[in-house]
Amino acid sequence: MAYQGGYPGGYGGGYNPQQQQPPQGYGQPGGYAAPPGAFPPQNVAMQPEAQRWFAMVDRDRSGKINSEELKAALVNGKGQNFSDNACKLMISMFDKDASGTIDMYEFEKLYNYINQWLQVFKTYDRDQSGHIERDELSQAFTQMGFRFSEEFITFLMKKSDPGAQKEISVDQFIVLCVQIQRFTEAFRVRDTQQQGQITIGFEDFLSVAIGCSY
Repeated sequence: MAYQGGYPGGYGGGYNPQQQQPPQGYGQPGGYAAPPGAFPPQNVAMQPEAQRWFAMVDRDRSGKINSEELKAALVNGKGQNFSDNACKLMISMFDKDASGTIDMYEFEKLYNYINQWLQVFKTYDRDQSGHIERDELSQAFTQMGFRFSEEFITFLMKKSDPGAQKEISVDQFIVLCVQIQRFTEAFRVRDTQQQGQITIGFEDFLSVAIGCSY
């Protein structure tokens, strides 16, 4: 990710991450940790770097950031802006009032959250190429606690980037991980016997599929 090109912390410039641990609970009982639920009080000071980047991203000076403004600020390792899907997903995770925008305090949470995922991504992008290949993606999911077949990993990569199919960028990686976290939690709730199998009704299946995709 970058606000002025490249990646933070050794990926071509940018800011130094404040938090360097991956999101807690990923692949573990309890699963994906949702964003904090409440805004901090208005008198709570923001991290100076987060405040500075918020001012740069908020191009219309509305005090809010939408997915288009976020997209214009984020660049993946291929020199392309983050995808619409990735930006809308990340905005929605921190948009408490469902307005389609986030304020500066919500942005600070998003700022830290992206930094956390960047650290995870960089762990597997050892040559700092800005993308990870299929074997690296498989290793990443294995270390997160998932046991996916080679065929399923190939399927995930095709869904992430039908044109490439051999590598994925950081924004595609974030979207994949968040969606898998969401589906894992939905599955775990229904797998009351912890057997790795569930029986699910059609409407329940649709609610999971639609709810976990956004």
